[in-house]
Amino acid sequence: MTTVRTLSELDGEPHARVFPDAEPKTIRLTLAADEEIPAHTHPDREIVLYLVAGKVELRVGDETETLEAGDIARFTGEREISPRAIEASTALLVLAPRV
Repeated sequence: MTTVRTLSELDGEPHARVFPDAEPKTIRLTLAADEEIPAHTHPDREIVLYLVAGKVELRVGDETETLEAGDIARFTGEREISPRAIEASTALLVLAPRV
């Protein structure tokens, strides 16, 4: 069976689970301009972040990248991550179990 959701219909901010209780974890992240998520990790996960709209400064470990709508970043959840919205932004994150 195929499950289809739209990002705009999801409840929860800044995090909304796209497919609750399903793997891989898929989350819509919504940030207001200048909003930041404190540094944290996702052990045993590989992460893909697709920036749907806006502009985000993404810190992963000691690296900082500026992402714009349409950019995709991939990194390990063992490293600390902290996204900060330069402007109002929406991202889709997929947190897959590490094999």
